[in-house]
Amino acid sequence: MSDIRHALLRRDPLSAAKEVLYHLDIALGSTLQTGPGLDKNTVDLVEEFIFHVPKDRNTQRKRMSCVQELQLLEIMCSYFQEQSKDAVRQVIFSALFSLQGNKADENRMATLGKLVSMAVAVCRVPILECAATWLQRTHSAWCVRLALVLVDDYCTLVPGSIATLQNVSSASPRFCCQLITAVTALYDFSSDELTPPPSLLDMVVGWITEDPRLLLLTFINTPLSSSLPLGCLEATPLAGLLRWCVKAPLASQRARKSAVTGVQPEQENGAVCEELYSKLHLSVLQVFLMLQVHLTEQNLLGRLAVLQVESVAALVEEVSALVEELNPLHAANQIQLALDRLAQALQVAMATGALLCSREDLRTLCSRLPHNNMLQLVMSGPVVPHGAAFQPSVYPYIHPARPSPLSPHPSHPALSPLPAHPALTTHHQLTPHPAHSPLPPPHAFHPASMAFQYRPIR
Repeated sequence: MSDIRHALLRRDPLSAAKEVLYHLDIALGSTLQTGPGLDKNTVDLVEEFIFHVPKDRNTQRKRMSCVQELQLLEIMCSYFQEQSKDAVRQVIFSALFSLQGNKADENRMATLGKLVSMAVAVCRVPILECAATWLQRTHSAWCVRLALVLVDDYCTLVPGSIATLQNVSSASPRFCCQLITAVTALYDFSSDELTPPPSLLDMVVGWITEDPRLLLLTFINTPLSSSLPLGCLEATPLAGLLRWCVKAPLASQRARKSAVTGVQPEQENGAVCEELYSKLHLSVLQVFLMLQVHLTEQNLLGRLAVLQVESVAALVEEVSALVEELNPLHAANQIQLALDRLAQALQVAMATGALLCSREDLRTLCSRLPHNNMLQLVMSGPVVPHGAAFQPSVYPYIHPARPSPLSPHPSHPALSPLPAHPALTTHHQLTPHPAHSPLPPPHAFHPASMAFQYRPIR
């Protein structure tokens, strides 16, 4: 291995990086059947000649110019595009960009961000698929850094290029799902700087409105037996999107409060964002309903929580802190809107089996929140004992259809025959009433027979 290193030192940086990539392909491709793995010497070559972390302090490395760096990214794009075996692609990508906890990680992340950004620009689906797997298995702190690179490249630096990023949903839905999860973890509304840009919000809402199933791709395609590393992104972006919908009205009011005099936020932009968050809220509720179908088909209803109680508890704490920060007298409408959305989402999530939480635990979680009529209705529902199996019957429909008074009720038990009445005395014959006008057909109009169209809270 030392001979290979000395030979690489005599080459220019671009040629040496190409040679290491070729060596990596041979080393991992041949051992793929027996179990992928890299020896320490190969890892050192990758770090030294691709990510430019010198092995020896006294060794002076030839740095790549910007043009050479761009050429190396093109070489990587071509390699992953031309590699026909998906397993080899995934192993090589993991070998290059798996974080080792050393000083080469910063260089890895810098190269990864540029490579994925280029893959988005030139639509290299194999790289996007590998990046989707990387986002699924890497700690969320690194995932949000990759998401920030893409947001900066396509939403901030060159705003008109966001249309290029928007095409990712059709090119690689898996990557799109993971990217949504990453950006919801990045923009958590903890400050005005961590509020999603309007262009990003519009793109995410457009993706989900067009195909709500996009949010469930990672969850559906992940085997239940697989254990993901601690601290990685959640299986679905539902918790993050729910945070967006609930905290958006409060964050908007906070931005108005902290705005400098004479530099008020644009009203037109605010109205557009409110409409987008309203659409997003409706889409999240629809995805919960779709999730119930999947959980039922897989016999997981009541056994697998998709929306974790810990995530709900964290959201409630964030909302409570944000409410205390605002003036309730001046932000009453925004507070009630946020709590209405939270109550709706909790009710639908519990009713569909996505959130396994008893009403008693829910009352404890929400005890610090201000009073809200809808939230009180949700918390005052039937109490399910802690740890009991999920029972859909404890979540009755809000508007059950009323049975016809002429039809027998199927749930009534058979009644015992009544004793015969004693003979009655004969009454005097009554004079007949005049004929009534004909009645309309039965149930010509009944509120319960009308379709109830859901309208999101705005």
